[in-house]
Amino acid sequence: MTAAVAAPSTSRAGAALRTVVALTAAGAALGALWAWLAPPAHGVVALTKSGDRVHAYLGTEADHFFVAAFLMLGMLCVLAVVGSAAVWQWRAHRGPVLLVALCLGVGGGAVAAMALGSVLVGARYDAIDIAGAPVSPDHRVHYVTEAPAVFFGQTPLQVAITLLVPVATAALVYAVCAVASPRDDLGGYPPVEGVVLGAPAVTVDGG
Repeated sequence: MTAAVAAPSTSRAGAALRTVVALTAAGAALGALWAWLAPPAHGVVALTKSGDRVHAYLGTEADHFFVAAFLMLGMLCVLAVVGSAAVWQWRAHRGPVLLVALCLGVGGGAVAAMALGSVLVGARYDAIDIAGAPVSPDHRVHYVTEAPAVFFGQTPLQVAITLLVPVATAALVYAVCAVASPRDDLGGYPPVEGVVLGAPAVTVDGG
């Protein structure tokens, strides 16, 4: 028999607010870490014999745009899984309110991570100005370093999917924990009597 949970010292609304704030702050920290780890793309701006300016990447440097975006998404999914496990440990407040707070927090963390990451790499690496690159007939090649990408693409659908994947991951992990719980009330507070799953059915003998 699962021991009854004690009354929490924090209200359910307060717990939800703390969850959202903590996950959003954690997302911002991940954005700063991503900006430090994400690989930039090295390339060149070259002047052709016909006088045209072309921009090309060195070797497989263009792959770094995918690597950087995948790194961001992977870090956010880790935040979603760890955050879900941590929120589930707050036993007294288990339930739909904390699930909504979890999803909002992970979503806010994703937005904070991507926004801060973009700002930091934008400040760290110069914008590529092909028209203003210092190339001339005497110096035809100018090396450039391009900031890593946060998203896999710039369309609204690609941005929305990137933001929703960690939210869906968090909801899935929390749902798995809920399904695995032997009680309909998830062991939260206040406890509800007679909700243990798998209890033998009681029949009344009319004879």
